[in-house]
Amino acid sequence: MRHRVNKKTLNRTYDQRRALFTGMAADLIQNGKINTTLAKAKVIRPYVEKLVTRAVKASKSSDKIVKFNTLKLIRKHLRSELAIRKLLVDVAPKFENRAGGYTRIVKIGNRDGDNASLARIEFVENTSAKVEAKTEKKTTKKKIVKEEKKDEKNTK
Repeated sequence: MRHRVNKKTLNRTYDQRRALFTGMAADLIQNGKINTTLAKAKVIRPYVEKLVTRAVKASKSSDKIVKFNTLKLIRKHLRSELAIRKLLVDVAPKFENRAGGYTRIVKIGNRDGDNASLARIEFVENTSAKVEAKTEKKTTKKKIVKEEKKDEKNTK
């Protein structure tokens, strides 16, 4: 019976799962996005979000002990110095004003070989800047057109 079992095992042992999470989290942090199966993406998402939340709290804090303990915890979960550095230097400052929801999962179809559903897991900060730039352009054009119409009415 599966009473009080609330984790996905992905048909792996504990050590294999931990290695999978470590590797996928490091790849996601280094590359910004990864393509994987939907099940793995759903399982890796909270793992990465907790690491990013820790890094954001450490970057906001001025206490050296908090920063040291956070670095220790992140080293325990990532084990890749490049990924750790990128998480603390690049990723955490981008999300300082965000209260969570650092990643998104986008379904990208099925794999040809075994028809497994694939998904892309990525950080959300990349597209948010593009959306803001598009909305600013639209509002400025509307204001200019309205002002021109008012000027035409006043001159008549």
